[in-house]
Amino acid sequence: MSQALHSTAVVGAGAVGSYFGAMLARAGHPVTLIGRAAHVQAIARDGLQLQRGGTAETVRLAATTELAAAAAADLVLVCVKSTDTEAVARQLAPLLAEGALVLSLQNGVDNAATLARHLRQTVVPVVVYVATAMPAPGVVQHFGRGDLVVGPRDAAAAQDAALQQRLQAVAELFARAQVPVRIAPDVMAELWRKLVVNCAYNAISGLVQQPYGRLAAQPAIRAVQEAVVREVLAVAAAEGQVLALADALKATEGIAAAMPAQLSSTAQDMARGKASEIDHLNGYIARRGAELGIATPVNQTLHALVKLAEAGASLSPAR
Repeated sequence: MSQALHSTAVVGAGAVGSYFGAMLARAGHPVTLIGRAAHVQAIARDGLQLQRGGTAETVRLAATTELAAAAAADLVLVCVKSTDTEAVARQLAPLLAEGALVLSLQNGVDNAATLARHLRQTVVPVVVYVATAMPAPGVVQHFGRGDLVVGPRDAAAAQDAALQQRLQAVAELFARAQVPVRIAPDVMAELWRKLVVNCAYNAISGLVQQPYGRLAAQPAIRAVQEAVVREVLAVAAAEGQVLALADALKATEGIAAAMPAQLSSTAQDMARGKASEIDHLNGYIARRGAELGIATPVNQTLHALVKLAEAGASLSPAR
């Protein structure tokens, strides 16, 4: 019998974290969202407004700005931007309960390792497939999908029978909240496959502020995306993750078909003048490529252009 989970804390409750927290809470599971002040205040006043499937509902759940609220949770969902992982891990280290299970619901392939360097608790990588946005504090919009893939972080963790039981408990918890969870023995390969898609779409969507469907409709953009994919696969192979080109290209095309109206998270950050996660997407490929002696000119260019746009936005006068 799998181990029961009694309460969940969502650290970094933006659109993704608030969506999954809301799904758990509406199923009756105790959830505390830890997020920015405006979001927390709106939830305290009006509840979390969850918009999905053409309907809106109010979900009542706890919300706070204080990381200390994670101390009481036996399941901790880390949803902060990759740029904040190191700092948040250091802050969480003295707070979390000894037996807490930490799930990294983040983009990129290096966040779980970063968390594990600082936390004594078990850290599990999670691949997130969901299209969400937070148009205003206290409001989460759901546009598509909403499933998770979890699995052991490395070969040693894969041999841990107790961890398998805990992952089964996670899957059962989310199933009761109508969130499909698949337990995968090769979750890191899944993270790399998602990184392929993120690198193919996020920067371009951000630079032109266009959704996935419009990008995919342009043959010239699809050619750029294929070049991006080939570079990511070369770096992945050097890291021991051999991914098939045909499968990667099919997945890249499939995202545009599944979420044609979706703006990338990078595009949403850039539109708001916020720093994006580009250093952990195309920037990660460019950096690891340089370290491994693998040429990644297209990823390097996209990373540089997003950084330039972000620098320009930070220098622009307030409007």
